[in-house]
Amino acid sequence: MSSLKKLFAAVDDYFIEKLVENDPIFDQILTNNEKYQLPPHDVSPSQGKFLYLLAKIKGAKRILEIGTLGGYSTLWFAKAVAENGQVISLEYDQKHAKIAQENLALAGVSEKTTILVGAAAETLATMVQTQTSPFDLIFIDADKENNSLYLKYALQLAQPGTIIIGDNVVRDGAVIDSQSSDGRVIGVRSFIEDLSTSKHLTSTAIETVGVKGYDGFTISIVEE
Repeated sequence: MSSLKKLFAAVDDYFIEKLVENDPIFDQILTNNEKYQLPPHDVSPSQGKFLYLLAKIKGAKRILEIGTLGGYSTLWFAKAVAENGQVISLEYDQKHAKIAQENLALAGVSEKTTILVGAAAETLATMVQTQTSPFDLIFIDADKENNSLYLKYALQLAQPGTIIIGDNVVRDGAVIDSQSSDGRVIGVRSFIEDLSTSKHLTSTAIETVGVKGYDGFTISIVEE
């Protein structure tokens, strides 16, 4: 690790220690995820707290998460919604979904969380067809190759004022490489282009550094 990356991580650790409450259940979820060899793609504690605060500021009652993994970010959202709120999370991998359900049960938020297993595009299409009630916040954090497709469905499941967040959009700076052959980079660039041309969204991006390296979010709001 370079000296600069060490500095980023050390500063992030400082903010986590000072500003993110020490809740052992989050550590337990990460331990469980590692035990079952899930990829270490969870958001960092600072990023999780950031998502929590966005949901609280919005007063979100219904949250849609595209990409569950082990349920770490799902728990942050579940803690943000009221007791009658609902977080619906979509997960392709049945093993990941099972572990996430166990983690969320351990955290005591099963009544506020629902994990739908299957290809997210198919689940989203069904939600649109059945006229699922709109969501207050949508978090896109699955396979980047399909980000534009997820955004298309997200807009159909949103309403004016809905917040749409896209994760992992910087990719260590690779997002600016127009010649990249990496499907994830191509998917993110397509997603950014869609945000930039949408008549229904006002968007920005935030670059982040820390224990997760160099990456970032997009944040959009659905306009009238």
